[in-house]
Amino acid sequence: RTNTGANTGGLATGDLGSCSKHRRYLSPEDVLYHLDLGTKTHNLPAMFGDIKFVCVGGSPNRMRAFAQFMQRELGLAGAGEDVADICAGSDRYAMYRAGPVLSISHGMGIPSISIMLHELIKLLHHAKCRDVTIIRIGTSGGLGIEAGSVVITDTAVDSSFQPRFEQVVLGDVVVRSTELDKDLAEELLACSRDIPDFPTLIGHTMCTYDFYEGQGRLDGALCSFSSEKKLEYLRRAYDAGVRNIEMESTAFAALCGLCGLKAAVVCVALLDRLEGDQIRASHEVLWEYQQRPQRLIAAFIRKRLGLCPTD
Repeated sequence: RTNTGANTGGLATGDLGSCSKHRRYLSPEDVLYHLDLGTKTHNLPAMFGDIKFVCVGGSPNRMRAFAQFMQRELGLAGAGEDVADICAGSDRYAMYRAGPVLSISHGMGIPSISIMLHELIKLLHHAKCRDVTIIRIGTSGGLGIEAGSVVITDTAVDSSFQPRFEQVVLGDVVVRSTELDKDLAEELLACSRDIPDFPTLIGHTMCTYDFYEGQGRLDGALCSFSSEKKLEYLRRAYDAGVRNIEMESTAFAALCGLCGLKAAVVCVALLDRLEGDQIRASHEVLWEYQQRPQRLIAAFIRKRLGLCPTD
């Protein structure tokens, strides 16, 4: 095992202005295949150089809706109209922008978000972006909190409740830190105090490789444990500080941290996993839940840009 907890690799810290010695690919052309973008085929600085906020989430439809929401929140021209998918030539991810905000889908699970992040971070580098904040907004299973609560992650942990992301590189297990920006988390929590109609808290987020057995669910096609064992495991997770469970945060935190990006994870809990496994709320309730992280991030971005709150 190799521990790379410090920011020792990837793109340069803070401004993403240059590559570090750990980035070896030096070809004059860089094809961002899964985004259908490239350094020879697109003028990336012109397209993305003024981006200050990147918001990523699993669903293409959700991220399209978020871009339209941000158009309205920022009072941009064309608010209410459809937004163009910048990655329309690819069927892997969807990308939209609303002024200084980039909204991108990442699919489900660590492999999918990792691929997107590698190409996104290179895009930000090639576009010469500066002072970018990246936030994952999504859904999760809560742990000991009421459905609809919004969790701001302070540390992403693995299934053993450890703050680490293990990546196999050339046959070796490389261990990377999953600490997130504490000041950013506190800033987001402060913004939440102006949105009193749903609870918001800071806590650990557990990231798993699976939705069913990996998260202790009893309702999958396979189940090798009892209800008692499941509850004992989830209670141990709660006692370790875990307040929600999803499938992307460790990879997200590790990659962003290594590349010097200030990052946060903000997810709504669709249920309390101590009370059950299946999501039974109506589509209308779930839709409103999914708006909650978006509303918080919109308030944060407006505050950063010095804009007055919208009605």
